[in-house]
Amino acid sequence: MPRYEILSQDAMATLDGAWRRLVTEIGVEFMSERALDLFRAAGQRVEDNTVFLDPEFVLAQVALAPKEFDVQARNPANTVHIGGDHMAFGAVYGPPFVREGDVRRDGTFADYQNFLRLSQSYAVLDSAGGVVCEPNDRPLDSRHLDMNLALMTLTDKIYMGNVVSGPNAADTIRMGEILFGGRAAIEKTPVSISLINCNSPLRWDDRMLDALFEYAAAAQPVVLTPFILMGAMSPVTIPAALTQQIAEALSGIALAQLIRPGTPVIFGSFLSNIDMQSGSPTFGTPESGIGLLCTGQIARHFGLPFRTGGGLTSSQVADAQAGYESLMTLLPTFLAGTNWVMHTAGWLEGGLVASFEKFVVDCQITEMLQHEFTPLEINEGSLGFDAHQEVGHGGHFLGSMHTLERFRTAFYRPFLSSSDNFERWTRGGALDTNARATNLWRAKLDAYEQPPLDDAIRAELEEFVTRRRIELGD
Repeated sequence: MPRYEILSQDAMATLDGAWRRLVTEIGVEFMSERALDLFRAAGQRVEDNTVFLDPEFVLAQVALAPKEFDVQARNPANTVHIGGDHMAFGAVYGPPFVREGDVRRDGTFADYQNFLRLSQSYAVLDSAGGVVCEPNDRPLDSRHLDMNLALMTLTDKIYMGNVVSGPNAADTIRMGEILFGGRAAIEKTPVSISLINCNSPLRWDDRMLDALFEYAAAAQPVVLTPFILMGAMSPVTIPAALTQQIAEALSGIALAQLIRPGTPVIFGSFLSNIDMQSGSPTFGTPESGIGLLCTGQIARHFGLPFRTGGGLTSSQVADAQAGYESLMTLLPTFLAGTNWVMHTAGWLEGGLVASFEKFVVDCQITEMLQHEFTPLEINEGSLGFDAHQEVGHGGHFLGSMHTLERFRTAFYRPFLSSSDNFERWTRGGALDTNARATNLWRAKLDAYEQPPLDDAIRAELEEFVTRRRIELGD
């Protein structure tokens, strides 16, 4: 479907001048000596940890990044293409808490595994993502090993790499080499996508940069993402936030290209606003939707694939607010043609919670939007002239041959919604959306079948995890 673009040429030109001024006059902080050395060697002015960037240098670096690329899955049928007219979807990322029905609690490794099984089971998702929830019952220093092993064995879709530290990133890369047959294989076609967040405003922190160095050196795609809540991490206006977002994303992309020219990158955006009365983050707002649409247009302006959007909400439970706020972000996600969608399914309570029920609701919304945004086929068969000849004036089409040939697939049937009349709905237990979602995710887990994996590869992965856990002191 056509992309929805709301910025005029004059507006784009104004934003272009604004980000150039920001990187030259204010500069961007990089809390890494390795990064600073690369910028110095490239002729950029460095004062303490701040790099004052020549905009033309930045654009030259950005031009080195591929406009589109593949990420291979261990099941080739699940390999994805990033960029162009393609959209790929991953589950929620990062929540420390989990909600199961009415219970809100710390996330566990069992929860993490179950979210991976659901991600594998729902075709609407191209990836489980990475940190679908934090497994708080596993040691902090080594839990990334357990998470990676689960991603690689419980799913056969693409996965996201760990970015807590450089060593964690190196472990993820090494496990990818085991899974896909060596360093050369993963450098030829990457196997993971990793999220590198900017500490907005205008600072790239050392841990994220250490992970960036590892992934870029291995030619693994990185999502360079400003984390902006307008009014807190950026000025309060949308144009100011967009300007800052461009400066931060492009500066990170420039560094990725200095580390390894041609590194696949994704122009990242996580843009919303705070409640100016309470200071709390808010999601599914009109401002976030506007920013999302603008981001797509901006990324295409620079010839880059981009990430933004998802099923975001501030609601504490999977209620009507969660539904309409998620649609307020998922619909512009589609209208913008987002290439890599994080937080597609399961996000609740401003990203603090991964919810099983919300996971199902979001998969339903996303599947409906995928159907809605599929181009319409208009041909002799779909025009149905023969049906008019058969039915004539004042008749009905229920029994026409045209209908009988197509009734099974003519209309999309939601898997979560209820269209029963009141009496039938009551006889079925009067289940609301949450109750139906609970039944669905539990049924999905019951029906889950682990995708096959070569025993020798599994054993090598497990041996690596065991050895590294001992080396890390756990």
